[in-house]
Amino acid sequence: MRALIKAALLIGLSFPLTNVFAMPSVADAETQTQVDQFVSMMVEKHQFDPDFIQQTLDSANKNQTILDAIAKPWEAKPWHQYYPIFLTDKRLAKGVKFWQEHKVTLQRAEKETGVPAQIIVAIIGVETFYGTYKGKYPVLDALYTLGFHYPPRAKFFKSELAEYFLLTREEGFPMTEVKGSYAGAMGWGQFISSSYRHYAIDFDGDGVRDLLNNPVDAIGSVANYFKRHGWIPNEPIAFKAKVINQDAKVDDLISKSLKYQHTWQELADAGIEIEKNITIQPNQSVKLLSFEQAEFTEYWVGLPNFYTITRYNHSPLYAMAVFQFSQQLQQAMETQ
Repeated sequence: MRALIKAALLIGLSFPLTNVFAMPSVADAETQTQVDQFVSMMVEKHQFDPDFIQQTLDSANKNQTILDAIAKPWEAKPWHQYYPIFLTDKRLAKGVKFWQEHKVTLQRAEKETGVPAQIIVAIIGVETFYGTYKGKYPVLDALYTLGFHYPPRAKFFKSELAEYFLLTREEGFPMTEVKGSYAGAMGWGQFISSSYRHYAIDFDGDGVRDLLNNPVDAIGSVANYFKRHGWIPNEPIAFKAKVINQDAKVDDLISKSLKYQHTWQELADAGIEIEKNITIQPNQSVKLLSFEQAEFTEYWVGLPNFYTITRYNHSPLYAMAVFQFSQQLQQAMETQ
């Protein structure tokens, strides 16, 4: 080996010696195979030019910061550490101002979809602080990184990468320039590519579905998303609850699944109680929710509209933060 290296030096090879003996790693080979399969799929299924797909992917960068971020999502925090991130006086003041500035648009969205203004305003406030923080990562880099270098959810993010190619082709976006969250969500309401394609609407009538820079389109699109995911107009979202039966097997009533598996009658029979002046129909589908405070556990009963909020972000913590923020917004507007 030493003789070979010495010979290489003597004949004056122009490339680094590390390249003489470098072999592609198994991981690199697997990634390239996946990229090749993705290119073929986009060509066969969506009629893209293979050179365009390959060149675009070649320009994408694997970002370790993105991998670090998805490994430690905010939703992994306990409730008492999570909600102070969003329920702040600063966000509330900004939300009231946003509501006042877009009052007519919000009234129209509520009338057309049945989704209350406070929910729409809460979502945009929680997601981007009203357009202030729309994300710093190139969406292409985020989806490439997670699609080809994050095995736990590679299938999902490859699908979103395909949706992003389709979205930018349809909307004429500069593919390498759009920025968003570490998960590839973008715009005022942080829509992922598939949601953008399926639920974004042109709410100001200018012929463009612009969720990146247009708060009017964002308002209409958030409302449309909730309507399409089953929002029930004029129905409650959740009620605070308590366990009155000390023998109640609360853990058996709480599941990690977001789907509702109990009726109100079942919870009531098990020793769960809400305020006396509130009525829930016995056969109403509900979910018992628990939220970890610093020194105790807080319980809530979620109704179908709470489930709808989790369609936007699959986390009960997120849904509760949006719900409670929407209540703060509504109360603040009523005192204006």
